[in-house]
Amino acid sequence: MTGSMPILYSFRRCPYAMRARLAIYVSGLRVELREIMLRDKAPEFLLSSPKATVPVLITNKEVIEESFDIMVWCLKQSDPEHWLAMPDEGYEWILRSDGPFKEALDHTKYSVRFPDLDPKLEQAKALKFLTDLNLQIGNSNWVFGEGCSLADMALLPFIRQFSNIDKNWFYGQNLSNVYRWLDHFLRTDIFIKIMKKYNMWSVGNPPVIFSRAG
Repeated sequence: MTGSMPILYSFRRCPYAMRARLAIYVSGLRVELREIMLRDKAPEFLLSSPKATVPVLITNKEVIEESFDIMVWCLKQSDPEHWLAMPDEGYEWILRSDGPFKEALDHTKYSVRFPDLDPKLEQAKALKFLTDLNLQIGNSNWVFGEGCSLADMALLPFIRQFSNIDKNWFYGQNLSNVYRWLDHFLRTDIFIKIMKKYNMWSVGNPPVIFSRAG
């Protein structure tokens, strides 16, 4: 660990890791970023976390292995944009996203791994979630009105991932509010900054500091 600075093991394209970087960025915290290859994981990373998947945040008190827990931990340290100030319903949306929607996403994106499942039926399950979300967003900029919340940033990396499976199909559905919400997010400074490319980490490399301050 660089002094008392937390260490974040991350992988740029992983939506779970995106969640962690989003919360770290908005909180203003500083972490040592260690970008890893999922197909060739560093031994130090494997020793830090038995689950061996990103993200993993190592603080001076604990190892946090779930992306949502990392988000909450960061925002409890500092929440300048009030992401935690959302209705309890926000946690229900996150549970639906992390559960049924993510399962349908995986069954659609990686259909060859699930030969007993019909990818079109799985796609339809995902669409049901997106249709409900479209109604929830309505004419607002975010899920719960005009202020961004934890729910928005917990959901958006996975909506982005799903949209990239088949863009023609995705943008051919009746989801105008979801499109506006997602497209706005993809143009924000926070998304652009957290998606910056970094070299793969290895022992002995100079530390890479990730923070809002740059």
